Amino acid sequence: MSVIYLTLEQAIAVHHKTVEISGGGSLGQLDTGKLDAVLTHIQNDDYYPTFVEKLTHLFFCTCKFHCFVDGNKRIAIVLCTQMLLFNGYLLCAESFLRETENVSYHVAAGSIDKELLLDFLRALLDGRADNESLKLRILQAIA
Repeated sequence: MSVIYLTLEQAIAVHHKTVEISGGGSLGQLDTGKLDAVLTHIQNDDYYPTFVEKLTHLFFCTCKFHCFVDGNKRIAIVLCTQMLLFNGYLLCAESFLRETENVSYHVAAGSIDKELLLDFLRALLDGRADNESLKLRILQAIA
């Protein structure tokens, strides 16, 4: 199955709508070139062979790179949810929105690294987000 990817223009439009609807903030852009690079790089199957690896890289980088003046954690969640919807992951999109809200803060703060994020997102997409050992790893990381 081929993956449907977001374009930079779509990502910027999603950012504007997300900030507008989710409580406001600045619509300014700091470095959308970084976001464009991430959106392009996840299309390379040599680096990111699975959908969840692509999703993880997008989420992680969008949280960490601060491409926008405001709403970077929100946009990480929404862009990844949009990719889920584009690619038929309809059943897990709602839980993704709910479960990644707190995780995004800890990714941005550096408490949750990319490997743990990958394990978390893999479990979420597989319907195993309630895995006790994974929850314990997350708690230890954010403590």
